[in-house]
Amino acid sequence: MKKQLIFKGARVIDPARNIDKIMDIGVDNGVFADPASLKNAEVIDLTGYVLAPGFIDMHVHLRQPGKTGAETIHTGTMAAAAGGFTAVVAMPNTTPCADNPGTIELIRTYAQKGGVVKVLPCGAMTRNSEGKEMSGIGGLKAAGVVALSDDGKCIQNHELMRHVVEYSRTFGLPILDHCEDSVLASGGVMHEGYWSVFLGMKGMSPAAEELMVARDVILARMADWKIHIQHISCKDAIETVRHARKSGIKVSAEATPHHIALTDAEIKRFDSNYKMNPPLRSEEDRLALIEALRDGTVTVIATDHAPHTETDKTVEFDYAPFGIVGLETAVNISMTELYHKGVLTLPQLISKFTQGPAEVLGLPMGTLENGRAADITILAPDEKGVVDSSRFRSKSRNTPFNGYAYTGRAAATIVDGNCVFSDIPALKSGK
Repeated sequence: MKKQLIFKGARVIDPARNIDKIMDIGVDNGVFADPASLKNAEVIDLTGYVLAPGFIDMHVHLRQPGKTGAETIHTGTMAAAAGGFTAVVAMPNTTPCADNPGTIELIRTYAQKGGVVKVLPCGAMTRNSEGKEMSGIGGLKAAGVVALSDDGKCIQNHELMRHVVEYSRTFGLPILDHCEDSVLASGGVMHEGYWSVFLGMKGMSPAAEELMVARDVILARMADWKIHIQHISCKDAIETVRHARKSGIKVSAEATPHHIALTDAEIKRFDSNYKMNPPLRSEEDRLALIEALRDGTVTVIATDHAPHTETDKTVEFDYAPFGIVGLETAVNISMTELYHKGVLTLPQLISKFTQGPAEVLGLPMGTLENGRAADITILAPDEKGVVDSSRFRSKSRNTPFNGYAYTGRAAATIVDGNCVFSDIPALKSGK
C-alpha cells in the first residue's frame, strides 16, 4: 500500500473520542494524520462500511513455543487478522512457560518474523504457573510484557496472590486472572446444575468462580491496583464485580462470545467442542452476562482463543481438553448476538474491543487519534454469512460455531497502515 492513504465514505466510530459520523481518515507512514495535510494520498472509498480503531483481543493462546501442532504465532495471527484483530495479548502457558525474560524474547522474535498482527506478550505471575513462587516480575517488565497472568490456573495461596498484585502495581502491569477455586472445581467437566445432573456428569460449581472473584476484589482494593477478571461467566460473580466497580475498586472483567451465545444445554450433544473452562453456564447466567455488557459492568469482549488438535479433541467428553478457537468467529457472534439483537449500539459494541482493552492494559491503543499507530478494523455490519471452520486460518478447528448463521463481520484489518486482511475489492491485502 502507498505511504499516504485517505479512507473516504465510511461511518467512522471511535468510542474513546465519542466519534460516530461519516468522515475521512488519513494515514501517513503508518500513523493517523489529518487528511487535509496529505497531498499525494491514495483515496480508498469505503462507503457502506464501518471504520473503527483496531480491535484488541486481550486473551489469546498462540501455543508457540510448545504445541505448534495446534497453533503457531504465524497461524494464530493470521486468524486474528481474518477476525478483525490488529493486536492480541498472548497468554503465558507455553512450553516453556513465559515466566522469564528469555521466553518472552523468544516469543517476540517469533512474532517479529511470522506475526501478521501485533503480539503483546503476557508474563506468568508464578514460576511455571504453578502458583507456588512469584516470577521475576521486574525482569518480565523489562523484557516487554504488557500484563501478568497464570491463565488456565488460579493462584490458590491468597498471601502469594497479594504479593503478586503489590509487585505488579510497582511495575505498572495489570493482573489478568482466571478465577477458580481448584478444590470446588476439581474433576468437573461442565457447569453444575440441571444439565450436569440430567447427563450424569461431574459439575463445576459457580461458587468456584465467585469465591476467587471476591478474593481478587478484596486484593485490588487493598493494593489499589488493576485486576482484570478473565472470561467471567456466572451471575453472582458478575454482581460482585458490579458492586466493586461502583465502589471505585480497580476491577474489570471480560466476556467471551461463547458465554454470550451458548448455555450448558448444549452439552447434551456430547460434543467436546462445547467443553471449555469456565464451562458454558445456565441461561440465567448468560442473561446476567448480557446485562453486564449492556450496563458497562463488563467492558471487554475477548476470545480465550484456545486451539487444540483434532486428535486431542476427538475423545470422550470427560477426557477432552478444555477450550475452543475464537479469533475468526468473535466479531461475527458479537455483532449478531449483541448489536443486531439490540443489546448494544454499534459504538458500545466496538468499545468492548477497543477502548475497554486499551484502558485495562494502559496502552496507547484503541483510538483513531492523529499521531497514533494506524491500526484499523473495517466492519461490514449487515453482511450475512455462515461460519465455515474449514476455511479458518488457524491450524485448529475446535469450534462449536461451525454452521452458525451470522449478521455482521470484519471485512478488513490494517496494522500500522498495512492491510493484512481484506475482503474489500478496493483494499488489497499485502499478506
